[in-house]
Amino acid sequence: MIRQSKYLVSILLLATLCFGWAKAQNKYTVSGFIKDAESGENLLGANVYIKELLQGSTTNQYGFFSITVEEGQYHLVVSYLGYEDITEEIDLTKNVRYNKSMASATITTQEVVIEGERSDQNVESTQMGKIDLEMAQIKSLPAFMGEIDVLKTIQLLPGVQSAGEGNSGFYVRGGGPDQNLVLLDEAVVYNVAHLFGFFSVFNADAIKKVELIKGGMPANYGGRLSSVLDITMKDGNRKKFEVDGGIGVISSRLTVQGPIKKNASSFIVSGRRTYIDLLLNPFIKNTAFAGTGYFFYDLTAKINYDISDADKLYLSGYFGRDVFSFAQGDNGFEAKMPWGNATSSLRWNHLINEKMFVNTSLIFSDYDFSFGITQSEFELVLFSGIRDFNTKVDFHYYPSVRHHVKFGINHIYHVFTPSSTSAKQGDVVFNTGEIIKQYAHESAVYFNDEFSLTEMLKINAGLRLSMFNHVGPFTRYT
Repeated sequence: MIRQSKYLVSILLLATLCFGWAKAQNKYTVSGFIKDAESGENLLGANVYIKELLQGSTTNQYGFFSITVEEGQYHLVVSYLGYEDITEEIDLTKNVRYNKSMASATITTQEVVIEGERSDQNVESTQMGKIDLEMAQIKSLPAFMGEIDVLKTIQLLPGVQSAGEGNSGFYVRGGGPDQNLVLLDEAVVYNVAHLFGFFSVFNADAIKKVELIKGGMPANYGGRLSSVLDITMKDGNRKKFEVDGGIGVISSRLTVQGPIKKNASSFIVSGRRTYIDLLLNPFIKNTAFAGTGYFFYDLTAKINYDISDADKLYLSGYFGRDVFSFAQGDNGFEAKMPWGNATSSLRWNHLINEKMFVNTSLIFSDYDFSFGITQSEFELVLFSGIRDFNTKVDFHYYPSVRHHVKFGINHIYHVFTPSSTSAKQGDVVFNTGEIIKQYAHESAVYFNDEFSLTEMLKINAGLRLSMFNHVGPFTRYT
């Protein structure tokens, strides 16, 4: 009887220990979106961490974060440059959805204190050569002819060199301007310049954040060697309507934004145009050069809609054009040279669960250049361009507070028009050959894992497999 009692007590103690061990191993997730309290815009790169553990995460490009820790009571801290910190107690006995809005901080003038950076703080991140620029920083710099220029600011950063005086192109650590991957809401922008390089195509009033990666590019980017310039457009104010504009020396701009459905949907439309041609016209309208001029314009627009707490839609687009014309009335000669970009992005965000976030994108990019001359009855037009149709799916997985996994797939269908010529004399059309287009498929899969082994050791490993397939029919001359 005594022996049986001993066995019973031993079993009860073992069961108690196992239950306590199992209970201690329970883990729960706090996840959600961090937004601006005034406009409802998602805040990208906000720091969210557990105060007791000094571990956490940052919001991704859609404002989402996820932290998984063991069961317990913690203080959750949310911080972001220019905003008041938020500290709240959370009870993690189950998965918690934490959506929070941050209020702008009141900045008072204080003395300037210059301190050296601690030697260990510049290696805390596993991402090399990454610089995040907020629009408040960019707008604080002097503007050329009243135009705030994102690319001119990029050229001031270490490791970046201008392609020439007044030029919007830039070199990063020895690479050419064509080796920079420039994205606007995930769509590739092939030509980043207006006015032969003096202005960039990006309207600062419609931009939320700029991210430059100069080295060690993550596996989710591909196709270029030097750098990645990832530009995110504003979503639009979800709280109230706003109208903003400006009149510069050679251009004017106007931005309108506001809610479509308060706190659920919003829009932003921003446009600008130069009036060099209008200013020049009074001086040449009675001369042989009447009709000569130059102007550029661009239009940026975006709408978004929260289908549910787990599903969000974004539709954004850009259309810009430069037009240069020259006329000489004495001999009836006219020349016209238009070029420009067009992009559009349709994206769907979906929360599969508290630990996994997926974004599906349909993207269109286009760039074309043409040159036409007319004299008497003779006409000649030259044209070239590139057009992309891009489909991509990106997953973000947060298995633990020390673990952030990204993986996805991408496919691009390229349509190239390297050169096209048409000519005619009166009613006679010259045979310049058929328009030759070339087609290609570009595909990639990637996997990227950022893992903190200890407080002193972090690993960022990635793998990207790419394929490029030039498809026919086409003619090759050797």
